[in-house]
Amino acid sequence: MAIIQLSETLINQIAAGEVIERPANAAKELIENALDAGATRIEIATAGGGKALLRVSDNGSGMDAADLELAVRRHCTSKISETLEDIRTLGFRGEALPSIGSVARLSIASRRRDSAGGHEIAVAGGKIAHMRPAAANPGTIVEVRDLFFATPARLKFLKTEKAEAGAITEIVKRMAIAFPAVRFVLSGSDRTTLEFPATGDDHLARMAQVLGKEFRDNAIALDAVREEISLTGFAGVPTFNRGNSAHQYAFVNGRPVQDKLILSAIRGAYAETIPSGRHPVAVLSITLDPALVDVNVHPAKSDVRFRDPGLVRGLIVGAIREALARDGSRAATTGASDMLRSFRPGFQPNSQRPQTAWSAETSPSRPYQPTTGFGERPQASFDGLSMPTARAEPQFSPQPAEPEPNARYPLGAARAQIHANYIVAQTEDGLVIVDQHAAHERLVFEAMRKALHSKRLASQVLLIPEIIDIPEEDCDRLMQHAAELSELGLAIERFGPGAIAVRETPAMLGEVDAHGLIRQLADEIAEWDTASGLSAKLEYVAATMACHGSVRSGRRLRPEEMNALLREMEVTPGSGQCNHGRPTYIELKLSDIERLFGRS
Repeated sequence: MAIIQLSETLINQIAAGEVIERPANAAKELIENALDAGATRIEIATAGGGKALLRVSDNGSGMDAADLELAVRRHCTSKISETLEDIRTLGFRGEALPSIGSVARLSIASRRRDSAGGHEIAVAGGKIAHMRPAAANPGTIVEVRDLFFATPARLKFLKTEKAEAGAITEIVKRMAIAFPAVRFVLSGSDRTTLEFPATGDDHLARMAQVLGKEFRDNAIALDAVREEISLTGFAGVPTFNRGNSAHQYAFVNGRPVQDKLILSAIRGAYAETIPSGRHPVAVLSITLDPALVDVNVHPAKSDVRFRDPGLVRGLIVGAIREALARDGSRAATTGASDMLRSFRPGFQPNSQRPQTAWSAETSPSRPYQPTTGFGERPQASFDGLSMPTARAEPQFSPQPAEPEPNARYPLGAARAQIHANYIVAQTEDGLVIVDQHAAHERLVFEAMRKALHSKRLASQVLLIPEIIDIPEEDCDRLMQHAAELSELGLAIERFGPGAIAVRETPAMLGEVDAHGLIRQLADEIAEWDTASGLSAKLEYVAATMACHGSVRSGRRLRPEEMNALLREMEVTPGSGQCNHGRPTYIELKLSDIERLFGRS
């Protein structure tokens, strides 16, 4: 067959198959153009899930007639010149507008701030209409109607109007988080109006608008730098989790991305702290030299490639784990709300009373007097136990510092043990309920984890070394990490150009499938340039051992043992959740308790 030159319209329609897969992709491209134009107010209107109508209006710099003429032509852009190594804008390919115009009815009206009037141009199915003057405010209005009318086969692959409208909402949320100084309004006949007022430099306030006010109370700030890469953002405490990963947002140099490496790093950072099937909430912003990241790997620009992926992954995992160790042991504030919802009182609280914070001075019930101590007669046996007189410590636990006589403890003083499993402690402004088995399980695990990383692990020597045949390049990678693996109890040697001899395996793992372990490590090193899989296996074993070696449910504890457990939790990283990710305690404020009785 003879080779022919494709028409410009067909070229644009082929490009549209990669750039514009659904209405949400078109919305993303148009919002990015508005942000690149310096807009501080962006309004998005939709109908029919974006298939019938998608309109994006902004107050950016606008375009004159000459710019409009070029804007609808392929590969015309004002955002790059001769190189792709210094991309500092969201858009740069010059494909979005001509691609949209080739499969839909597109009209663009724009006016520069210093111009007396505006202009409008239209494209329908790839055919460009003549330019004409138009009345317009400074900025740009892009209107897309009848998306994919020129390629009807694509319409069959779209989802319902509700699903497509939801996808556009998600795009707007991601853009809103990335640019808190910009006001976003999303409206239309197919949705309830959604507005995100500008919050200036207060990124957490914008995140609270998008993720809910609970995120503000359960977020831990991130701020880390490694070499030339910086990471900022917020990570939710482990007990503040969701049923899917839709609440994980990542940005690279301000660009919203859905990168597998970043999502994998988030999962790794929360390992052993999140229950199976649950997902953490996190907002990460990575800033680095544009030359160190390739944003041109896909026309949709949602994927990126880092020059040093191992460095980026290590930065994310390290920063989140450091933050969780510093402040992640607290229980999520939603735990008390879930607890309150589980109560079903036989009366309805007076909904007319204002929901105000509890205070001893204004409470209608007997005020709590923190200066009176714990002297009530039913609690006399606990009266002298605000300080532990004995400690219930794991085998490997370090001796905690002796507390100050007048120290105030976040988890309070133990008051009772109920059903031989739950410790009830009284704090200054409420009470705490602790699952004794889950809490002690975490303490034992953290002690064992510390022991894992403080010395070379014990290994078992194989009577006959196992010889494993793998590709030569995998052998090279494994031998580069031989010293690191040896510290974990796995001793390997080179056995010819394409084989590895395993002489020792970690004693903790017991009987080991050496072939499977070596191949898994080789694959992991090839992808991430790290051999963390073996460490993860060892930590999993440690978690299992901790579960069987901790204080069991049903064991009655003395008051001093309960208090010692509380004190140990207060100084142990990650004590807010057990090894399986379940919460170890729930805090209930007095204001919440009084709300149960209709007194607030």
